[in-house]
Amino acid sequence: MTCGRNMALRAGCGPECELGPCMGDYRGVSEMQEKTTPGPDPSDTGRAVRDTSKVDQPAVKPVIPAAAAKRANASVIGMIVALVVTIAAFLPVILMNPLPKSDGFRPDINVSAVAGNAADVAGFTPAAPDTANAFRPNYARWESGSGSGVPTWEVGYITPKDAFIGLVQTRQSNPTWLLQQTKSAPVTGTRDAGGQSWELRDAGKGERSMILDYRGTTVVLTGTAQLDEFTVLADAVVKSMDSNAAVMVSPSASPAP
Repeated sequence: MTCGRNMALRAGCGPECELGPCMGDYRGVSEMQEKTTPGPDPSDTGRAVRDTSKVDQPAVKPVIPAAAAKRANASVIGMIVALVVTIAAFLPVILMNPLPKSDGFRPDINVSAVAGNAADVAGFTPAAPDTANAFRPNYARWESGSGSGVPTWEVGYITPKDAFIGLVQTRQSNPTWLLQQTKSAPVTGTRDAGGQSWELRDAGKGERSMILDYRGTTVVLTGTAQLDEFTVLADAVVKSMDSNAAVMVSPSASPAP
């Protein structure tokens, strides 16, 4: 209707004049449409800006104040100085008291004296081999045999090579007792020592035994030492037994098998 009214007011105008106002109205409508077209939400723009700032923002690195860093370094240095001072204080004491050069505690055992005391109870003079201190005794005792039924004279020796050999002597030996003493090791041969032939039993698992029936008693040497050290101790045992009176065993005192 606006276009028609304009055409009536402008009578006598050409086609261009008639179309002009109408085109202006269309432009107005177009401009109104552009103005009413919804634009971007300002809140979305702010959110996008915030998101972009989060991505572009560099990671925050903690910064220790110079005073705090100085205090931390001072604490570490103080601990190191205290440790050095402590070591310096105790070092002279340690140096003035050096560790003993001995092999440790060695019990002072007089095997001959203990053997002499046990002779009356044993019914024979127990062997007290003289090894010139090469073999160190760590025990010497008389066992009444309350558990095994066989009273025994027992001495333990530390060999020059720091192995061990135990000496057991009795006048009431029997096969069962022998198996217990040798841990059921089989007979593997004989070995000469002190002019006597000793029976050798060896299980091949570290321990071995040498057995001798001599002058009325049975002697068993058992331990982890090598055979050369067994031979040295066995030789000293025979010499000790030769220096003692032989044991006379009566038929009634013979051990039961």
